[in-house]
Amino acid sequence: MFERRLWRNLDYYFVGGVIALLAIGLVVLNSASANVMPDPYYFVKKQLIWILFGLVGLVAVLSIDYEQLKHYHLPLYVLNIIMLAAVALVGHEAKGAQRWINLGFFLLQPSEFAKTITVITLACFLDKRQGKLNCWQDLVVPFLYVAVPLVLILKQPDLGTALVLLAILFGMLYVSGANWKLLLMIFGGGLLLTGLALFAHFHFGLPLPLQDYQMRRLVVFLNPYNDGKGGTGEGYHVIQSQIAIGSGGWWGVGLHQGSQVQLNFLPEAHTDFIFSVVGEELGFVRTVGIIALYFLVLYRMIRIAGQAKDMFGALLVGGVASMFAFHILVNVGITTGIMPVTGIPLPLFSYGGSAMLANMLALGLVLNVNLRRQKILF
Repeated sequence: MFERRLWRNLDYYFVGGVIALLAIGLVVLNSASANVMPDPYYFVKKQLIWILFGLVGLVAVLSIDYEQLKHYHLPLYVLNIIMLAAVALVGHEAKGAQRWINLGFFLLQPSEFAKTITVITLACFLDKRQGKLNCWQDLVVPFLYVAVPLVLILKQPDLGTALVLLAILFGMLYVSGANWKLLLMIFGGGLLLTGLALFAHFHFGLPLPLQDYQMRRLVVFLNPYNDGKGGTGEGYHVIQSQIAIGSGGWWGVGLHQGSQVQLNFLPEAHTDFIFSVVGEELGFVRTVGIIALYFLVLYRMIRIAGQAKDMFGALLVGGVASMFAFHILVNVGITTGIMPVTGIPLPLFSYGGSAMLANMLALGLVLNVNLRRQKILF
């Protein structure tokens, strides 16, 4: 049961940062989606509903001591695999990907929940291996543990979410005390191998387990006009996004006034490219302010992880922080044209029911560890 006296541990800066991001996100979403449907508030209303459902889920997570989650890590891991496997069998297909399960009233995207479930199950897995992650052999098992859901997500195909799982794994291995030099070598080696594999694919025809459009997107950001179609192919998203952000200037052109957004030049403006709307309509100064809010939330997560009463709590918060940090860094990098387009939404801003619910549940885990950072003395 939830003890009311635990509220004295509440991190108000963290909560305030999250509320501010949600509120600003709804305002920007309204401008980004006003001309998509006949009702200009259609996506805002739906997003608000998902936020309310997310708050219910967050309170439910808070009502259970996070230490109890250790008892359910195996059922949660199996449930995660079953949901991801079900997508391959009965999944709903759209825009060349099969990532959703049609529940009639809602298109459930299991890969969004897979991230939060992986944080919980991997925290329990690593908690039992404290001090036992010092050599190459020790690190093989955690990578295999995450490989199963990761491969299932890659088959959808959803490269962006698969990369998020890797970011969660690296972040949580670091928090667990794994040899950071080995982690750095694995990360650097992975980047080098990926670059060599792409070079071999485009110059020598080396087959890779990715769709053609995914591989083109991985390299086209280097010169989006060189996409074989004069910038109207795979480079189109990046070009339009850069134009939108560049035209915003210091203070932006104003909400509902951005030509790139309102004239539909910018694709996916209310989902993956909503940060471009921020840049065009709110301008550089306010964009920096929003990024500062994200930094505040991430900083408070790291602080909460550091104050956790045990390693399991620190791992939970470390996993959520890794997930949010990767989402924010890559989404901003994609929209500004310095990273490949991998289809990663901006947390608490981009429209999406599954993503909002999963993020709110993850934030509930952070608050759970925050509130229970001290043992109650009677």
